[in-house]
Amino acid sequence: MQVNHINLEGRVAVITGAAQGIGFAVASRFLASGASVAIWDINETALAPAAEALGNSEAVATRQVDIADYESVTRATQATLERFGRIDILINNAALVGPNAKVADYPLDAWRQVIDVDVNGTFHCCRAVVPVMLGQDYGRIVNIASIAGKEGNPTAAAYSSAKAAVIALTKSLGKEVADANVAVNCVTPAVARTPGAMEQAPEHIAYMLGKIPRGRFLELDEAAAMIAWLASEENSFTTGAVFDLSGGRATY
Repeated sequence: MQVNHINLEGRVAVITGAAQGIGFAVASRFLASGASVAIWDINETALAPAAEALGNSEAVATRQVDIADYESVTRATQATLERFGRIDILINNAALVGPNAKVADYPLDAWRQVIDVDVNGTFHCCRAVVPVMLGQDYGRIVNIASIAGKEGNPTAAAYSSAKAAVIALTKSLGKEVADANVAVNCVTPAVARTPGAMEQAPEHIAYMLGKIPRGRFLELDEAAAMIAWLASEENSFTTGAVFDLSGGRATY
């Protein structure tokens, strides 16, 4: 696909869950746009192959981070600052999908885990990085929500609830920092061929795909293209907003 050039020269981006899926596609796009990237991922064994695939550049740093653990996030934030000197962009991409089950049967531990990673983890990263951005008088945050957070998917109440919370967190934080040169926005992807999405029940994947008017999966590079613009200096006014990536599914 031919892409427009988005200028991220000199910017430093933290991307969570970036060893694979949408996060990896974003990291690749950011590097091509001139940014340095810090890949935070809980899967330690996936970090080295991801860095190799990105060219093992001096502009790439990797770190194992459990975003559900605030101390892990603060340590990673400090390590990223020590490596690159600043953090200009935060992409909150890491998430758990959780099992497919009706609410009455949903495993309690799975519910807690999805909320802890998807909601608390996003909050932890924002809490740790926003003060850095305010101190610089510059920052761009893009939270990866989901169309499930807008519409709610049956047998996926934990994920749908978590992503609805990410949308609300985006709006709240965006208003809090609107008087600074910090923009906070989110995107709401439909289903893409990511490892987490493809682990769901086949009938649930078919349900999600059948709801997309374009009739296909979201491509990872399509997600990265929108996220790259939202993370750029050119996005200087819009904040607290929700950008659709649902292929026509969204009704608002």
